[in-house]
Amino acid sequence: MAQKSKGRPVADSSGFQEQIKRLSELVAQLEQMPDSPQKTASKELLQLLMEVHAQGLERVLEIVFESSQGGSATIDRLGKDEVAGGLLLLYSLHPHALETRVQMALEGIRTRLRKLSCAIDLVSIDEGVVHVRVSKSGHSCGSSTDGLRTLIENGMYELAPDITSLEILGLEEPSPTGFVALESLVGSGSFHGSGHHIG
Repeated sequence: MAQKSKGRPVADSSGFQEQIKRLSELVAQLEQMPDSPQKTASKELLQLLMEVHAQGLERVLEIVFESSQGGSATIDRLGKDEVAGGLLLLYSLHPHALETRVQMALEGIRTRLRKLSCAIDLVSIDEGVVHVRVSKSGHSCGSSTDGLRTLIENGMYELAPDITSLEILGLEEPSPTGFVALESLVGSGSFHGSGHHIG
C-alpha cells in the first residue's frame, strides 16, 4: 500500500465505504432513541461537526479553484476519486451534478451488462429517485435476477450514493435493496452542509 510522507497509509476506498455504512447505522440508531437531553445534544453535536467540516471543505475547494488554471481540473479529479468524492458528496460539495454522476454510472453498468446480453436505459430522475429499465436479448442473460440487481445497484451507488432510491424496471421478483441512501446520514437536510458547488 502506498504511504504518505509521515508514514500514514493512504485512505483505502473499501475501508472508507465501510465507515460510511457504519456512520449511517449509528445515525439510524440515534434517530430511534427516545427523546432526551442526551439525544438532542448528540444531534446538535453531529450537526455542528457537519457544518464546520462543510465550511472548511468548501473553503479548500475555493482556494484550489482560484489558485491556478489547473484548479478546476484538480477539483474534477477529487470528484472522481472514490474517497475524496465520497466525502464531497457527504457535504453536498461534489463538483458533478447528480444527473451527470447517474449517467457516468450507467455507462459503466452498460459495459458489464453488454457482456450478459442485457441493456440498461435511464427512464427518469425525479427528486433523487432514479428509474432505469433493463432489457434482455433473446439469449439468456447468464445471470440471476438477484445477480443483475446487485450489479446495477453496486454500479449506481458507487458514483451516486446520494440518490433517494433506485427503481429497476424489467427485472422480475423485485427484492428490497440493502443499500442505505446517503440522505439517511443527513436526514431531511438538518445535518447537511452549506450545499454549495464550486466551479
